[in-house]
Amino acid sequence: MAEQMLDVAYRQARIGLSEGGIPIGAVLFGGDGTLLGEGRNRRVQLGDPSVHAETDAFRAAGRQADYRSMTMVTTLSPCWYCSGLVRQFNIGAIVIGEARTFTGAHDWLADLGVRVTLLDDERCAAMMASFIAEHPAIWNEDIGLSEGLSEGLSEGLSEGLSGGISGRISGGNSG
Repeated sequence: MAEQMLDVAYRQARIGLSEGGIPIGAVLFGGDGTLLGEGRNRRVQLGDPSVHAETDAFRAAGRQADYRSMTMVTTLSPCWYCSGLVRQFNIGAIVIGEARTFTGAHDWLADLGVRVTLLDDERCAAMMASFIAEHPAIWNEDIGLSEGLSEGLSEGLSEGLSGGISGRISGGNSG
């Protein structure tokens, strides 16, 4: 079931990439498996730094009486901003496509009792690694790093994905 839910988020990430944006997708599912909202990182497309994939999906879902039985599905480990949304509204579970290219705050969510499923999906990791290599300045902006702090990141990620060793950034923001 988690893989099928991730497929929906992955499609959103691909749409974002085709629009010239950062390829991160997210969806929110109800406890019964009903798709409530879909979204993608649209910071570039809308010129709005608050439109991360998870917030876009959350907004698309509209008001809900209770979020505890819901599952947020995202192609990339959620940043602190998006993890805060999961925490604030007590979303009960999160499914993550990958955390190789960016390690967000999913461990913090797990420590707080959120059910975290990390799928380590190759499609998601390859898409992000490619985007980071091709658009390092946009990626650095998204995660809140200056270019000087991440020199060589693109090469490290490419080598890491092909060699089995993950390139990671801790801290910063993504989503």
